[in-house]
Amino acid sequence: MMTREYPPEVYGGAGVHVTQLVPRLRELCEVTVHCMGVARTEAIVHQPDPMLYAANSAVQMMSAQLRMADAASGADVVHSHTWYTGLAGHLAAELYGIPHVLTAHSLEPRRPWKAEQLGGGYRLSSWSERNAMAYADAVIAVSSGMRADVLDAYPELNPDRVHVVHNGIDAQVWHPGGPRDGVRDVLAELGVHRDRPIVAFVGRITHQKGVAHLLAAARHLDPSIQLVLCAGAADTPRLEAEVATAVSELSRRRGSVFWVREMLPTEMVRQILSAATVFVCPSVYEPLGIVNLEAMACGTAVVASDVGGIPEVVAEGVTGRLVHYDADDTTAYEASLADAINAVAGDPVTAEAMGVAGRARAIAEFDWNQIAARTVRIYDQVRKN
Repeated sequence: MMTREYPPEVYGGAGVHVTQLVPRLRELCEVTVHCMGVARTEAIVHQPDPMLYAANSAVQMMSAQLRMADAASGADVVHSHTWYTGLAGHLAAELYGIPHVLTAHSLEPRRPWKAEQLGGGYRLSSWSERNAMAYADAVIAVSSGMRADVLDAYPELNPDRVHVVHNGIDAQVWHPGGPRDGVRDVLAELGVHRDRPIVAFVGRITHQKGVAHLLAAARHLDPSIQLVLCAGAADTPRLEAEVATAVSELSRRRGSVFWVREMLPTEMVRQILSAATVFVCPSVYEPLGIVNLEAMACGTAVVASDVGGIPEVVAEGVTGRLVHYDADDTTAYEASLADAINAVAGDPVTAEAMGVAGRARAIAEFDWNQIAARTVRIYDQVRKN
């Protein structure tokens, strides 16, 4: 299993996916995890070539992938996640004559704003992803919407090699309820009132997650609504400064805005999601959106954009509301987003019913054990071909 992220360093959906998938896979097959970052006892860690300390970050990443590929000797299947390890997966497959399975959690062609942030690094990451896609024995898309995106972005792929295996949720970790005994009450620390509607957002500060659209829509939220933003890990200093300015202006305009910049432990995020009347996901691009599943498992209604794989998770009118995103008319989108949030937050009976339905759906359709079994079937299939 090749991944950039692995506990204790998990900051995105791909990292959550691998963290949850590996223990379930280990009940079905032998798994060795290769990752990057800090030293760990439960995984093999690969670092960039120290001689490249001043190189473009994409070049550094590729040097770590060379080491990762070399270390894959003895495996029957290599499984990579995102472009960060796709090159390693491809090289290991060629080097050792084993099949390569690639899980696509996002696509570089669908994130063009990265070109401005990364320059030549984005061109390298795009090449790496295209190469890995072209040669992988199987590509796993985390939603049907993602599968359609993969085939649209890479039309040369044989559709028979592109499979859908959804992300999942651990409903024992993500569940309704207040703080566990002995754990900090994060909402009390923030000063959030539990007797007033709470709208929560959890995500990185990146164009993809639509934070700017949410802050614009929040100007039109009912005054009784409290907005809790768990937003950090900005892509660029400029983006962080823009969000800081918007949050400050919004706070002056309406108050009741609580911004948490640091990455909170899982239990504290669960507290916020569980206490929220509505969880909002204003993403402009989202292959699936694990955070929507986390909110649903916590028994919370979801208001989300209708992009990517989100409509496969959020059932319109049942577990939440879907708002149409139009990149050419973001003003209309922000107005519709505010209307949907106000409607759900202002109707506690409906919000509660959506939350109950959301948890039931998360448990029934997105169980990690089912996802592991589907993944192993793909391993078996590529080993026979």
